[in-house]
Amino acid sequence: MSAGLLLPYHHRWPRVAPSAFVAAGSSVIGDVVLGAQSSIWFNCVLRGDVNYIRVGARSNVQDGTIIHTATDDGPTLIGEDVVVGHMCLLHACVLEDGCMIGMGATVMDYAVVETGAWVAAGALVTPGKRVKSGEMWMGRPAKAVRTVSNAERETIVSIARRYANRAGEYRASSGPPQRAAPLTRPARRSPARPRSA
Repeated sequence: MSAGLLLPYHHRWPRVAPSAFVAAGSSVIGDVVLGAQSSIWFNCVLRGDVNYIRVGARSNVQDGTIIHTATDDGPTLIGEDVVVGHMCLLHACVLEDGCMIGMGATVMDYAVVETGAWVAAGALVTPGKRVKSGEMWMGRPAKAVRTVSNAERETIVSIARRYANRAGEYRASSGPPQRAAPLTRPARRSPARPRSA
């Protein structure tokens, strides 16, 4: 199994912990740091070009998720033990330790999801909102609907642990992510000279 692709931007390469996993089909670009035992699953894009992206230890970014930043003052920061479900969109936001972003959710610029909070599947957290610790947010636009239960908090911990373990299994069979080969121009060929008769 081949591993994901690392690409530079303005001579900045992603920095990937030796125990992190980047799955095949994923692209990690520019100023991105992936912490120990973090995992980036199939067909994700993390584009740290106009600002930086940080993914903390044991956090998982599941298949098809897109992470980008805002120019100048909008990095995307993901803490430790965070669960980001399949096909999410994260843009210039902050996800604190141990929170859950459900499948297909969007978290927009300058929003903050605090520790232990849960953004439900398909929710849209609009710019600048703060999802407070222990709150469950649902809807488009998302709003607080109830408190996260103790069982749900344990679910976040359990999923983060399972993904870290599974990533180790994948990493053992796929090897480290691949740095893109530098582009080279083909050698210039002289125009063909007409043959004399």
